[in-house]
Amino acid sequence: MSDRILIADDEEIIRDSISFVLQKENYVVETAANGNEALAKHLENPFDIIITDIEMPEMKGTELLDRVLQATPETFVIIITAFASIETAIGALRRGAYDYIIKPIEFDDLIIKIERLSNQKRLALENIFLRTEVNRQYDFHNIVGKSAAMQKLFETVKCVSKSCGNVIIYGNSGTGKELIALAIHYNGPRSAKPFVTINCGAVVETLFESELFGHRKGAFTGATSDKVGLFKVADKGTIFLDEVSEIPLHLQVKLLRAIEQKEIYSVGDSTPQSIDVRIIASTNKNLGELVELGQFREDLFYRLNVVQLKLPSLTERKDDIPLLVQHFIQKYNKQLGKLVRGADNQAMCALINNNWKGEVRELENAVERALIFASGDLVTINDLPDNIVRNTIQYSIDSIQSLDSALKEFEKNYLLRILDIFASDKEKVAEALKISTSTLYRRLQEFGIPLKKDDSKNA
Repeated sequence: MSDRILIADDEEIIRDSISFVLQKENYVVETAANGNEALAKHLENPFDIIITDIEMPEMKGTELLDRVLQATPETFVIIITAFASIETAIGALRRGAYDYIIKPIEFDDLIIKIERLSNQKRLALENIFLRTEVNRQYDFHNIVGKSAAMQKLFETVKCVSKSCGNVIIYGNSGTGKELIALAIHYNGPRSAKPFVTINCGAVVETLFESELFGHRKGAFTGATSDKVGLFKVADKGTIFLDEVSEIPLHLQVKLLRAIEQKEIYSVGDSTPQSIDVRIIASTNKNLGELVELGQFREDLFYRLNVVQLKLPSLTERKDDIPLLVQHFIQKYNKQLGKLVRGADNQAMCALINNNWKGEVRELENAVERALIFASGDLVTINDLPDNIVRNTIQYSIDSIQSLDSALKEFEKNYLLRILDIFASDKEKVAEALKISTSTLYRRLQEFGIPLKKDDSKNA
């Protein structure tokens, strides 16, 4: 779609000549004889580009510029000026005009400026679209999880995203720590700036300082050119230190300096470089214990540990496994060209009851493998990896218990669920279960479900 252009000038010959030239270039062009008319047309149906003379009756071009940018900051304004008024045109540039052209107008030059503007506008729109897609992809609402543990985590992430404070994310390998870090970054004030990841456990110790802070040519053997460190790459954005506990102890003091002084030194350089970086760190270890063991600096720990986030393991969020399975089925349907609708009951039970030592990452791998072998529209237990099938058989044998014990376990779990639904309102629970409140209290005591102090009188 062609850009819409408005030409505002009190000289009819200039309006018509510019309009004629631009229409030949397939732009949609309208004209206005003064500033008031131009502003009214723009407010009624905003233009992409406005070309305006500075000296006009009723409203000068500079005032039109101010009013237009106040109403629609995305509109590009080009000023037309006489040579003698170049200082005024430069003042207009400071107020937000995109460019200026001098009378008599060179139409070839004007067309080049307009084409450049159109390309810039298109790239800006593409950038906005791509950024929106990235934000949508890493929106924490799109992280799969309806369990209470995950909903609590999402609420914390919402709050953390609004600030620029440092964060440590704790969780087992495979729980999705980087996904949470991305959600924090792309939903925060630094979302338009870089998000840079470094896996601290995968960097050779001798190159660690160079990776983080860069180096100068000749700083060490093999340094054949200058290298920009990841901290500088992430300037104004976020750096994600994955498995931060693996940073060598002797380099932790330099990381501490980078945080406290907001500056870094490249290897082989004595000149500091200023930085402004938010740090999100992750670990599957207890940093507090490492501090006590002397394996992690206490001062660095407190600098990083402004906010703690603990990612629940799959054993703490088994309710999310069916959602995750369906999510991964949809994902790998697209990649593998399959039309699998879901998993049958036996396969889903096996997936729910498996001990996922590799957490969500292992579950995803199992679903991908299952879709590769699935021949029907449902994943069956025969499509699952052998270790999951074996674990399911063992679980079935080990979980056999007397009927009386099984019924009691079911009743206890059912009571807990109903209590949760009615927010522990005992009268509503008793009414829903069609039993007396005294019977309810006896059942709760029998199963060891704690009562409030004022409830114990009624038991």
